[in-house]
Amino acid sequence: MFTKLTAVMIGCCLCSLVLATEPLRVMTWNVQRGAKHFDDGPAKTVRVIRDSRADIVLMQESYENDALGSKLGAWVGKQLGWQTHQGDSPHLCILSRYPITETFSHAPWHGVGAKIRLPGGQEILVWSCWIDYRAFMGQRLIDKPGSTDAELLACETTDSGRAQQTRDLLARLKALGQLESKLPLLVGGDWNCPSHLDYTEAVKDLHQGRVLPLPSSLLFEKEGFTDAYRVVHPDVRKHPGLTWSPLVKVNDESRNAEAQDRIDRLYLRNGGFHPVAATVFPVREEDSAIPQSKRIFPSDHAAVLIELEYRK
Repeated sequence: MFTKLTAVMIGCCLCSLVLATEPLRVMTWNVQRGAKHFDDGPAKTVRVIRDSRADIVLMQESYENDALGSKLGAWVGKQLGWQTHQGDSPHLCILSRYPITETFSHAPWHGVGAKIRLPGGQEILVWSCWIDYRAFMGQRLIDKPGSTDAELLACETTDSGRAQQTRDLLARLKALGQLESKLPLLVGGDWNCPSHLDYTEAVKDLHQGRVLPLPSSLLFEKEGFTDAYRVVHPDVRKHPGLTWSPLVKVNDESRNAEAQDRIDRLYLRNGGFHPVAATVFPVREEDSAIPQSKRIFPSDHAAVLIELEYRK
């Protein structure tokens, strides 16, 4: 007999089916210092996420905000009605409209992880990450154009901890069994360095003739990860995907132009999800004459939204 209960159950199943076939929208975003340098920064943060239609946000710089009485990520999650996980990290946070079923830890400054259950029961593993900001290679190339390739690569190895911190992060994923897992694994964050995919022979004219095997992105590639933005937009010249910086255009120390690079990225491994769209926010940069506090977009980093389609 077809009862009202049967109708409800069928409706719920159809709802899950529809949601499961929609693209999964994952954003990685460094929200500068908890958005506290912007008028109504937390509210502006919520607006960006809502307007993007993101399902999951991998946030960096989710710092304590005295005006909120909490860390930014927790407050934003509450406004959205989402679950969050920050653990003992001072600034890394995962926000999800879907249930977080398990959480994972790494070095508090460099990685927090979670397992998330999507509509229809599919589970995924996600990590929000950040690595050393010192010795920005792109800026050294501008400030010291006579640097050798070896001196530029030293920015990643001996002048900062980026290469080692990336190895440590991958070692943690391996120790947790996540590199061997059949679950989709997404690792996104602020890498504070460009990708080797953007410093190739084809576009060396954009970088003073340099072709550089940048180690952090290469380490992820060697472990079977794909760079989601570059899957969607392989042409660096047409789609540079710059995330540093929609706000900073002059370097504070050298007074030279600030290096503009794609330093915020999402990596994907396993599980049948395929990147089908990639958008950098803000889509249009604001007038440089507008004071930082009055900006609509509340960060010095652009946000990257990747849409992922599940294919069995």
